[in-house]
Amino acid sequence: MTLTVAGLQMAVRNDDVSANEARIAQAIDAAARAGAEILLTPEGSLSGYHASFNDAEVVAALWRTVARAKEARLGLALGTCYRESDGRCYNELRFYGRDGAFLGFHAKMLLCSYVSQPSERDEIRHYASRDLRTFAWSPSLTVGGLICNDMWANPEYTDMADPHLARQLGLRGARVIFHAVNGGRDGSELSRVNWQYHESNLRLRARAAGAWIVTVDNAQPHTLDCSSPSGVLAPDGTWACRAPARGDQLFVHTLPVG
Repeated sequence: MTLTVAGLQMAVRNDDVSANEARIAQAIDAAARAGAEILLTPEGSLSGYHASFNDAEVVAALWRTVARAKEARLGLALGTCYRESDGRCYNELRFYGRDGAFLGFHAKMLLCSYVSQPSERDEIRHYASRDLRTFAWSPSLTVGGLICNDMWANPEYTDMADPHLARQLGLRGARVIFHAVNGGRDGSELSRVNWQYHESNLRLRARAAGAWIVTVDNAQPHTLDCSSPSGVLAPDGTWACRAPARGDQLFVHTLPVG
């Protein structure tokens, strides 16, 4: 059994849901033409990476995006911030089957707070969270989702014990982990250190989980390398597919998961 995945490294616009929707729509069409079965997008890629989005605008854009993917027979692991029926805002990775059926969402769990200087901008002040779960992509394939810091528990932004969520997903039977990222960077030495930390964590946690990891980052601004590599890691921690480090990129790769 195989699963053909697509990943979109894109410039996420925090102030323009329409632009985000249009870029994702282009990727849906291209991924479907390339034979992909599911497309992964970065953290906050539809709504923008913030909690002050317009609810009605995001709901409408989400409906159109899912309808387009359904028509293309393409599943989605879609990163967006979203206000659920409980009235709470979540930073989500939303899963949809190729028939458009909603499989559920992963809510970011390791919400970021700058440990040395907490502020009102910290994620823990704006987003709710939910327990870790897996999703049935098919009767014989279980997948999971993580969002950015969920994977690596950056010690500067995580004031809790590392729960090793990728490992937990592997123990729960997830063969593929979809990982949506939206990391900050400025081209400094610290940005390079963070890149190294992110990449080494991806490789080691793929090994610990015994699972494939499909990961994509925000590409804004185009003039700088992303904060983390985009691509596909095999269960032994090696790169099976890797995108260029900057700019909008779409990759497609077939995983042997049976």
